[in-house]
Amino acid sequence: MLIDSIGKSFRKTIIAGNWKMNKTPSEAKALIEEIAPLVKDAKCEVVCCVPYVDLATAIEAAKDTNIKIGAENCHWAESGAFTGEISTAMLKEIGVEYVVIGHSERRQYFGETDETVNKRTKAALAAGLKAIVCVGELLWERECNITKEVIARQIKLDLWDVSVEELKNVVIAYEPVWAIGTGKTATAEQAEEVCEFIRVCLNGLYGLEAAQGVTIQYGGSMNENNAAELLMKPNVDGGLIGGASLVAEKFASVVGATDFDY
Repeated sequence: MLIDSIGKSFRKTIIAGNWKMNKTPSEAKALIEEIAPLVKDAKCEVVCCVPYVDLATAIEAAKDTNIKIGAENCHWAESGAFTGEISTAMLKEIGVEYVVIGHSERRQYFGETDETVNKRTKAALAAGLKAIVCVGELLWERECNITKEVIARQIKLDLWDVSVEELKNVVIAYEPVWAIGTGKTATAEQAEEVCEFIRVCLNGLYGLEAAQGVTIQYGGSMNENNAAELLMKPNVDGGLIGGASLVAEKFASVVGATDFDY
């Protein structure tokens, strides 16, 4: 094993909610106000990644709390004729700290490729945002036993020309596509195997010290029932939470699962 649980204690544990296309601004305000007192003593970084129209409201609602606010995507250009897109400068100016990039739903439904994920990632980092870069294999790719080949390709392409210094603001979210929104979850052993492999890839690209410092989340239907088992694994440093992030008690339960001794 590349890194053990002692090494894990030196990395930032991050639980990030990915709300997807859910919650109006008023609903977002209510949910964050409900979450805030439940996670005020969290032992991890707590992030809510919300739809664009909710961002300003969410940032205001999260003031004076330990909740960070993230966006669900960004464009790579600073400005221009990109109707419907949002630049990193726009996100940065209103107080966004994190941005999810390359989620499988963006890849599946909106034509994201590793090239565009790379461009968005570099733009986010250049703007001073923290990038949650999503990688993961399709069910067919897992059945064909090429999960590691797929993950290695994504890591190399998505982080192309990202420096060691910039890597400090990158979080990798492993999301097996077959476990997103399906109710299926990779076993803790499967999640650990791929998260460890991601760290091996990072070691090859950036060296051991840099690889040890990167937070790697698991994001395939992590919820209040399986979070503790997943988070105990040496290379699972947090979660990118979908459905469970929309219910305050469930999200708080996932956050609470990070409170254990390494």
